[in-house]
Amino acid sequence: ENRMRFALEIVRQTRARVGKNFIIIYRISVIDLVDGGATPEETITFARELERAGVTILNSGIGWHEARIPTIASMVPRAAFAPLSRQIKSAVKIPIIAVNRINNAAVAESVLSCGDADLVSMARPFLADPHFPKKAREGRVGEINTCIACNQACLDHIFNLKNATCMVNPVACEEQEWKSILDKHPTTRQKVAVIGAGPAGLNAALVLLKQGHSVTLHERSAQLGGQFLLAAKIPGKSEYQRSIQYWEHEIKRLGGEIKLRSDVRGLSELAPVYRYDDYIRKISSKELTPAKSVAIIGSGGIGVDVATQILHHHDHLDDNAEKFFQHWGIDPSAKGGLAKDFKAEKSATQVTLLQRSPGGLGRGLGKTTSWIHRLELKRSGVQAISNLQYVKITREGITIRKGDKEQLVPGEHVVICAGQESNRELMDVLASTGIPVHLIGGALLAGELDAKRAIREAWQLMDKM
Repeated sequence: ENRMRFALEIVRQTRARVGKNFIIIYRISVIDLVDGGATPEETITFARELERAGVTILNSGIGWHEARIPTIASMVPRAAFAPLSRQIKSAVKIPIIAVNRINNAAVAESVLSCGDADLVSMARPFLADPHFPKKAREGRVGEINTCIACNQACLDHIFNLKNATCMVNPVACEEQEWKSILDKHPTTRQKVAVIGAGPAGLNAALVLLKQGHSVTLHERSAQLGGQFLLAAKIPGKSEYQRSIQYWEHEIKRLGGEIKLRSDVRGLSELAPVYRYDDYIRKISSKELTPAKSVAIIGSGGIGVDVATQILHHHDHLDDNAEKFFQHWGIDPSAKGGLAKDFKAEKSATQVTLLQRSPGGLGRGLGKTTSWIHRLELKRSGVQAISNLQYVKITREGITIRKGDKEQLVPGEHVVICAGQESNRELMDVLASTGIPVHLIGGALLAGELDAKRAIREAWQLMDKM
């Protein structure tokens, strides 16, 4: 009774002031995900009391900021928490809203049709595409630019005291700043070749097509996507494939031409050393199974992704809410929503992340998601060693020097996730012929791969054409 008192007094006094016809929406936590949180029975009691106090609609809340469970990041399956709204819906007569990781029309419709909720709430999907409702209503779902729950330009910006925008739609919340570029209409329809179909190249092709140019997109491999294609193979990041599908759909719809060639083969799987892109492809295609020990050179975002893939190579959690709940120790029937005596499963592979510079692993990861990756790697037994020097690589692993001592880091597989360089040879050849050339994305700066920057640079091409 005392736990409910403050909220109920606010609702009652608000209702008294605004009258009976004013809509009051109350955000109720349907699962706390913290020790000592509410039980399902307490939550239902609270919902009923809120209804009596005058609330018009109940909006679901998932977890507290103190919770150590991911609730909105990309590794959370779509609409994973929607069924928790159903237990409130069945206990009250007022509508209930389902929330979190509902990012396309089909998922929203399924939440409503199965009876989990009366309404669906979205936020980030409208940053990715402000025309989402109109396109969905008109059956143009393939044209919707989908939110991939990366948080890199929305929540990460906010928590770093920057304006919110969107990685896959850099114009979001910056419409006035982009107005002069968006209103620019080229006087000449140019014939443009875009070399490389990573996120920068794909978005560049789309942006230029929207301006009315004739565009041919060239990709040396057999698939579109570049670094996004690799990201989509990492457990918890399958949404990145949706962006690739969107770009491909729109490029073809607008008359762009896509030219693909056969794969470039990587290092032999018999060798102990692999490039990260080759390793990700081989593991995801089951051409290769992680060895009993893997040493990863580089512990930035790519190194963390490779470690994550090794941990979950046998069982992706992206589309399975039940397995996701088991993996993170979520029990909706328990007090606070956390499973009792939960213990994280240790990895069968001994994984070690290495970096020459001092500091913790995962530098450069998003502010709102880095804690998830660090927690998961730590719970799975992944080791991290920094401030070291590399001595040699053998069949047994990597010999490193830390201080004045040498040690062997076990690594039947060694994966290199560092030392990328931009390949600008083609640009130099084209520039020498007098053909106008614009460099964006990884081709411009590969040392710090940044999809947010790459996609933004593609949009900025509008001002240069």
